[in-house]
Amino acid sequence: MKCQQCNKPATFHITELTGGKPKEVHLCEEHAREYLSQSGPEPSSAGSMAAVLAQQMAQQMAVGQTADELARLDKQACPICGTTFYEFRSHGRLGCPNDYAAFQKQLEPLLMNIHGETSHTGKRPLRSAEGSAERTQLIRLRREMQEAVGQEQYERASELRDEIRRIESEEG
Repeated sequence: MKCQQCNKPATFHITELTGGKPKEVHLCEEHAREYLSQSGPEPSSAGSMAAVLAQQMAQQMAVGQTADELARLDKQACPICGTTFYEFRSHGRLGCPNDYAAFQKQLEPLLMNIHGETSHTGKRPLRSAEGSAERTQLIRLRREMQEAVGQEQYERASELRDEIRRIESEEG
């Protein structure tokens, strides 16, 4: 898709609700920066541009929700990496692949709005993601070990450390 202002590829697809009607705008990075600076301060880099867009998308997603519902959603956290929905809304980044399952109800409308699909339809890596279950388990175990140390449950922490070492030795 081309930018509506020039012939460059459109990398930013913005949907705004104006007067109760959705308005879609497809822009390149340069014109998106100009477009977004009309309503607020100009972002200084592509990273902050992504954060601004993620914040706008999260705000659009939250339309019609009460403050209590939004506060409850913000406290929801991924059981594997501990990323909260609030962190996703403020940074525009998820913490691990499990976040898609943990925040599925909130992410589906957002993904549908951005991509027009909720499942991957593009290319896939030639090599399979071997050991992803073990890596996910290691992340969870390390997080549990840190919590156990924080709660001064040192026996539990040593058990978790031994389990982590066993899994790492099997991988290596």
